[in-house]
Amino acid sequence: MGFFLFINITSVYFKNIYTSMKYRKLTKEQFESLHKEFAQFLATQKIDVDEWNKMKFQNSSLVEDELNIFSDMVWEDVLNKVEYLEHFSQKSVNLFKCEKDALYRIVISINKDIDLLSEQGYKWLLEHPKDKAIDYFKGSKVYSNEKKY
Repeated sequence: MGFFLFINITSVYFKNIYTSMKYRKLTKEQFESLHKEFAQFLATQKIDVDEWNKMKFQNSSLVEDELNIFSDMVWEDVLNKVEYLEHFSQKSVNLFKCEKDALYRIVISINKDIDLLSEQGYKWLLEHPKDKAIDYFKGSKVYSNEKKY
């Protein structure tokens, strides 16, 4: 992952003042899948396995800070790489294009008894793009000074 290239901003600076996360904390499963990256992150903080195990028993707030900082770094890296998103529901499709300064959205809404989550419904949409039961909307939003995910 690319976020380890700019990790020189150590959590030493954030210790005891890092109280507000920008994103949510990674799940246990996500931490487990990123165990190598987390170990590298701790190494950049000069925290080895013995020190980490000691911290877990002696300073749970510091452990939480490290987990929160790592989580925010992962989410920031992932979200900065997103280019396209899609969301399907039974009656609509939301398509997003994420650019540096703005987010663009196309909504396809179906006003008919068709389930777009089924293969048959999706196929119907592809075969009938000009059907009167389909509404298309588009819009965009310029990001504020700092992207809000």
